[in-house]
Amino acid sequence: MKKYIVDTTLRDGEQAPGVIFTPEQKVRIAQKLEVLGIDEVEVGTPAMGEQEQRDIRTIATAGFSFKTTAWCRALKEDIKAAARCKTDAVSVSFPVSPVQLEALNKSLDWVRDEMPKMIAYARLFFDRVYIGLQDASRCDTDTLNDLVAVAQEAGADRIRIADTVGVMTPVSVSQLFSTLHSYFPETDFEFHAHNDLGMATANAFMALHCGASGISGTVNGLGERAGNIAIEEIIMAEHLSGYGKYETTALRDLCKYVEEASEQKLSVAKPICGDQVFTHETGIHVRSLLRNKLSYQPFDEKLVGIKANRIVIGKHSGRHAIAHFYQTKGVQLNSEQLNEVYKRIQERVKAEAKQPDEETMLSIYRDMTNRSVYIN
Repeated sequence: MKKYIVDTTLRDGEQAPGVIFTPEQKVRIAQKLEVLGIDEVEVGTPAMGEQEQRDIRTIATAGFSFKTTAWCRALKEDIKAAARCKTDAVSVSFPVSPVQLEALNKSLDWVRDEMPKMIAYARLFFDRVYIGLQDASRCDTDTLNDLVAVAQEAGADRIRIADTVGVMTPVSVSQLFSTLHSYFPETDFEFHAHNDLGMATANAFMALHCGASGISGTVNGLGERAGNIAIEEIIMAEHLSGYGKYETTALRDLCKYVEEASEQKLSVAKPICGDQVFTHETGIHVRSLLRNKLSYQPFDEKLVGIKANRIVIGKHSGRHAIAHFYQTKGVQLNSEQLNEVYKRIQERVKAEAKQPDEETMLSIYRDMTNRSVYIN
């Protein structure tokens, strides 16, 4: 079965506190997801109202190459609202764990009775009907197998296994999907994970290689609490493992746009597209990087759409990095000059407890040589 990624930035990502995408931003995100080559986009929740339905319908009818999905509760009125949105598929979610069932005042018997009814009703409007098992990670295995069988027998085209509060680990993911796949080898399982333990990417990678056909996640891992699977991370993990099929050079542009539109600032050390992940200072690293950038990078930064890595000068910089900096400005230092500049930089860094900027570096050279240096 072909592997796929469902992007749910416009649905689950927008559920992050304080995030509201304008209709124009939603379309722009969709355009960038198409450039990436994403397989499917979960566009939104029609039950949120007419504006949401208009936004979903705009994207669903725009002629994008990806498939579109609307997310619904197990209610006929939700499904009818989704039908007005013209998406390719509908995903109907059922609570399945004891804690979720209790919170919603439902029972497993209710789930077993309603699931075939909801699938049959959704089939009146949609060619593809998906079932989501909410909080499946906190549901016991026998019950989960029983509910999967009910969904399959009722004609569900895909079953979403949701780690709703991010409690799974790669070990438990491996066990769960290996078991599910052994019982239901032809079933299309999608894994939907949250990052509460910081393991969403690892869990998603494990799921894809232990029986899941696909995963759903968001750009930058945007979402409630600690967020979702970050699709850029799983895309690059798959790419470096030989399973890549996406236009990875589109990732930087996509991630930075979602960062701006969501107003959710990324950590500078955010994997793949954080501002610092291709920035280097340490002397021994820089010396090797100048010969071969893969010595201290997992891949060439151009692979994710970043023009070049950065070498910065700071407390841990060595002479090779300093010489390289001045070479980029058209200045060739001899060994004596290099030693003197190195000494002055170290003194400045210790005195000011901050990294010297470009002008400080040039002023150090000017003070030492009484020469003017212009930035190329």
